[in-house]
Amino acid sequence: MKFFNYELSKIESAASELIGEAGHEKIWVLQGSMGAGKTTLIRALAGKFGIVDQVSSPTFGIVNQYENKEGNVFYHFDFYRLDDPTEALDIGIEEYFYSGNYCWLEWAEKIEAFLPENFFLIKIESISDFERRVTFQHIHDAI
Repeated sequence: MKFFNYELSKIESAASELIGEAGHEKIWVLQGSMGAGKTTLIRALAGKFGIVDQVSSPTFGIVNQYENKEGNVFYHFDFYRLDDPTEALDIGIEEYFYSGNYCWLEWAEKIEAFLPENFFLIKIESISDFERRVTFQHIHDAI
């Protein structure tokens, strides 16, 4: 497990570092308390990948789809409001995971049983109003 701290004003650098560390992994699980900055980090990641769409939390719709300038598709999930994990199956979660596209997941612990065996885990911790600690690792089995 590796980690680094970053100031919110330097979030683009943090996003670049995570992209480098993720390697070829397309499934990214972002964990952190409410307000830790998961969606904010995803916005920075989207910018680094050249996504032209407006990035916002898909809290009510569960999934948002974005596209970058090259036409690559990215999926952003937020499972916070999921009452029953099987609701994820109803939206075809496994098809998203095995699509070969990037999938960024917030509150994935709510669908733990359905996560693929391999993913990039990012934990965000608020150090102060202006600083975050990111801990990350490649997972080769469930959380």
